[in-house]
Amino acid sequence: MDFLETDEQAMLRAAVAAVAGKYGHPYYLEKARSGGKTTELWDELGGAGYLGVSVPEAYGGGGMGITELGIVAEELAAAGCPLLLLVVSPAICATVITAFGTEAQRLRWLPRFATGELTMAFAITEPDAGSNSHNLSLTARKDGDVYRLSGTKTFISGCDEAEAALVVTRTGVDPDTGRGQLSLFVVDLDSPRLDKTVIPIEIVAPEKQFTLFFDDVEVPGDRLLGTEGDGLRQVFLGLNPERIISAAMAAGLGRYALAKAAAYAKDREVWGTPIGRHQGISHPLAKAKIDCELARLMYQKAAWAHDTGQDPFTTGEAANMAKFAAADAALAALDQAIQTHGGNGLATDYGLATLWGAARLMRTAPVSREMILNFVAQHSLGLPKSY
Repeated sequence: MDFLETDEQAMLRAAVAAVAGKYGHPYYLEKARSGGKTTELWDELGGAGYLGVSVPEAYGGGGMGITELGIVAEELAAAGCPLLLLVVSPAICATVITAFGTEAQRLRWLPRFATGELTMAFAITEPDAGSNSHNLSLTARKDGDVYRLSGTKTFISGCDEAEAALVVTRTGVDPDTGRGQLSLFVVDLDSPRLDKTVIPIEIVAPEKQFTLFFDDVEVPGDRLLGTEGDGLRQVFLGLNPERIISAAMAAGLGRYALAKAAAYAKDREVWGTPIGRHQGISHPLAKAKIDCELARLMYQKAAWAHDTGQDPFTTGEAANMAKFAAADAALAALDQAIQTHGGNGLATDYGLATLWGAARLMRTAPVSREMILNFVAQHSLGLPKSY
């Protein structure tokens, strides 16, 4: 075992931290509150190649892995800029296209992922399907050289800034199991008969959530990713990076919160002594630090498992555990940081309460903690399936 980062990884971490530090949480908050986008930050990261670190070198990327993309996500969040589209676009969509796309599809999209020029949403969630991907009802019907998509997707992130979406559809039914046969398509978000409606969300973030309505949307046949009916395997390959990068982002948020809390506890004096001298302040922060570091180790293990091609169970188990642990640790760290600040913890200028919604979301999405517990109970402990 080697717990040291390589020189290249350390340089990447320092470089991303330097870029993110120029913008910081005030920039992120201003964009979120004004309805703007973090375009300047995204473009600078993309121009430096940091958004494409996990894209193969043959297509203009860094040729590294999810481990390095996790470094990017963590450092951005540690600077108070948790970019949700980093989870969706390079982590899920670029990974799936790299693995299952034709050479023509890779050449079409991956070079633009590498520079950050292309942003792609991921559309899987449906109003009546939830976590049960077998129950997806958005259909893709083959019609000559095209497919026609009909149905609804909901809670799809960033559709007002993404160029396209990787859409999970039902193209048939397995005659043996009765489950839906899934297929993935890259669909332009300005396609005719595709309507987008914003979902009002009580989270302070630049990325908006949308419901997508597909009314017989025509999609060229060359937008089918891989083999028709093989979408479930493709989806699961993308979900592990999604959970890993979500965990990396949560780890960064925990670092951000604890750095703020420690600095305040050292400077703030009551009755002639820094409040951080009191164990009622210092011990909860120390506990939060321990939990954040443990979660950070698990996300790094999960990224290693993915990048080294470990068996699907090893990677899936670690990715789920990492997401669970990091979400809990980040929220607890942020809550304790707010408590350390007293009333100031809720003041906008202190930059803590403005991230509570984003941190709390991670306990629910991209997979709920209850479904992770189901996975661990069944697959790690061998207990009977509960659903």
